[in-house]
Amino acid sequence: MGEHVDDGMQASAGQRIGLIAGNGRFPIIFADNARKLGYSVSAVAHEGETEPELAQHVDRIHWIKIGQFGKLIEALKGDGIQRAVMLGGIKKTHVFSTVRPDLRALALAARLIHLKDDDILRRVAEEIEQEGILICESTFGLQGILVEEGTLTRRQPSKKEWEDIRYGWEVGEQIGALDIGQCVVVKDRVIVAVEAVEGTDGAIRRGGELAHGGAVVVKRCKPQQDLRFDLPAVGPRTIEVMEAVKASVLALEAKRGIVLDRDETIAKANRAGIAIVGLI
Repeated sequence: MGEHVDDGMQASAGQRIGLIAGNGRFPIIFADNARKLGYSVSAVAHEGETEPELAQHVDRIHWIKIGQFGKLIEALKGDGIQRAVMLGGIKKTHVFSTVRPDLRALALAARLIHLKDDDILRRVAEEIEQEGILICESTFGLQGILVEEGTLTRRQPSKKEWEDIRYGWEVGEQIGALDIGQCVVVKDRVIVAVEAVEGTDGAIRRGGELAHGGAVVVKRCKPQQDLRFDLPAVGPRTIEVMEAVKASVLALEAKRGIVLDRDETIAKANRAGIAIVGLI
């Protein structure tokens, strides 16, 4: 498992942290927070995935194509990085289109027995750590944005919605154990969508349209979750998609789920009448 670092821990002068960045706002939020804590942030970003805006939030940035694993390691080592985090996803659909693995990536793939997400990420982390770069937990310095237990919004779920939440919570654990996805969409104790390669937003959109309003979205960690990568994260965009399909509740795993742009996310949910809850 990755190293746990307390939220209040300040970096010593000149201390560097590496950021292996995928898509979404998580890498940007991490970079801003790490710099506030006194770290110099060196990012390796993926073309076509990572937000270009990240360049304005880090001290150094290296752009690579998906699959350029050797170049990724060279960039981190060249910047003297000894600790790094892996934040933000890579769309699974790119596996079928834009991935152009280099020789080191091909060698790693040849040693993989399974192609499940966690197996791939663990092997990638092992390869990086063999180069003397520790992969930290993705909550590194970010305890302030972890979901707490209870209701985060003004509106509480109804009794009927709580039934769907509990049902989705159980089913979510099962699909997570199979490494299919982290999100299910429920209505009237019927699973209307399960997250697969389309990602959370795609699953919410598909399930919400099938439910015709009132869908409950449940997003939780896999039972075998490695806290170094791919923690369940939501943000303002999640609420926008839910509002568009008239979904009513978002249930997240407390202490292991992440709310990005927290104030904006909760404000959007309150305006839309969407309840957000944290469960353990």
